[in-house]
Amino acid sequence: MKIRTFQTDDTAAVIQLWQACGLTTATNDPLRDIERKLLVDADLFLVGEKDGRIVATVMGGYEGHRGWLNYLAVAPELRRQGYGQAIVHAIEQMLTAKGAPKINLQVRTSNQTVIEFYQTLGYHIDNVVSLGKRLVQDNKGESDG
Repeated sequence: MKIRTFQTDDTAAVIQLWQACGLTTATNDPLRDIERKLLVDADLFLVGEKDGRIVATVMGGYEGHRGWLNYLAVAPELRRQGYGQAIVHAIEQMLTAKGAPKINLQVRTSNQTVIEFYQTLGYHIDNVVSLGKRLVQDNKGESDG
């Protein structure tokens, strides 16, 4: 798998991958999420490409205090082949180079498989509560659950 920076031509394939992986929800519009990411640290939006097909993604962020991971996805039929580890390692190196002392991420508590995946990479469950407040309603009438 070749890991590279996201290009706008990747948009449709990335959204399709996210949908196949169950990462999209009614409250976040993936196209808007991509547009927003391209305005801030676009270099931290990586895709993994195999045989000309987008098979993995990760969005990284760094605000000067913590690094963040979002939208980690690997094509369901290609999981457990090291692609997730490879793309996470790549974004970790980039965040380290930017000065991030720690990386945080959020996983739905019901997604035990993903929690276990991150634990194999050295991530631990922090003793914190995640709070959120939606400032922009992407899809009217929907609420975060």
